[in-house]
Amino acid sequence: MDPLAALLDGPRAHGAFLLRSVLRPPWSLRIEDRAPLTLVAVVTGGAWIVPDHGAPVRLVAGDIAIARGPEPYLFADDPATPPQAVILPGQECRTPDGEHLTDLADAGVRTWGSAGGGETVLLTGTYPTVGEVSRRLLAALPQILVVRADDWDSPLVPLLAEEIGRDDPGQEAVLDRLLDLLLIAALRTWFARPDSAAPAWYRAHEDAVVGQALRLLQDQPDRPWTVAGLAAGTGVSRAALARRFTGTVGEPPMAYLAAWRLALAADLLRQQPDATIGAIARQVGYGSSFALSTAFKREYGRSPQQYRTRVPA
Repeated sequence: MDPLAALLDGPRAHGAFLLRSVLRPPWSLRIEDRAPLTLVAVVTGGAWIVPDHGAPVRLVAGDIAIARGPEPYLFADDPATPPQAVILPGQECRTPDGEHLTDLADAGVRTWGSAGGGETVLLTGTYPTVGEVSRRLLAALPQILVVRADDWDSPLVPLLAEEIGRDDPGQEAVLDRLLDLLLIAALRTWFARPDSAAPAWYRAHEDAVVGQALRLLQDQPDRPWTVAGLAAGTGVSRAALARRFTGTVGEPPMAYLAAWRLALAADLLRQQPDATIGAIARQVGYGSSFALSTAFKREYGRSPQQYRTRVPA
């Protein structure tokens, strides 16, 4: 499993919030929904994205912005335009004074905006949750990243713009998959840039030996891996693999495997609510529920059962 596939195993869209906004200046939306991941595509017109801590970024038609929560930010026609609406958790919309929003109107299927239309059209896709497997990749992203229209040539934004207003049977599934594809394509383009500061373990997949080792660990976490066994699977000596893996990824193979197993276990605890702790332990390579629980509590500050029931750490 490559890193982007692992990412989408976490925030893969299932009934994700999708909206087309049609806006006429002056407009300004303050986003305080605490969503872990939001993608905004500019279809026509332009916009500014303004993080609370950081420089404003200008967006034009064809640009993609990806915001990593939970920090708030502003979307506006101009950084100086005062917010007209505040987007809260659950996509609740209020005025800055806390009143119910009346200035922006429902304008059709999954569409809202200025009465009478507007020159700026935005497509927004929000992932309300992410899994532990994906957190490692998300943590490598800046709060705001932008993929410029000139950086890629993709038909996905026009296709999503066409599909988002439809109300056909199965349309939510269609939109979820399109949103996932757009997210993968945008992140892949961004990580390929030399200035993207992609994490070492992401770029390590380009190494013939270390990339193979990572795939073995990620695809078969339940195997009783040792450095010697991993070296045999990659065709190099034990010492050569340990040195090359640590130098490329930034941590030894078994440390990487331990973190990967615990992240998988965390996701499985919530994806498989009827599975026993012992069954999940075996799926991720632990010999017993006790062994998993001990390692899990050391990493996450709570037991697997507490994590499953969302007891705070």
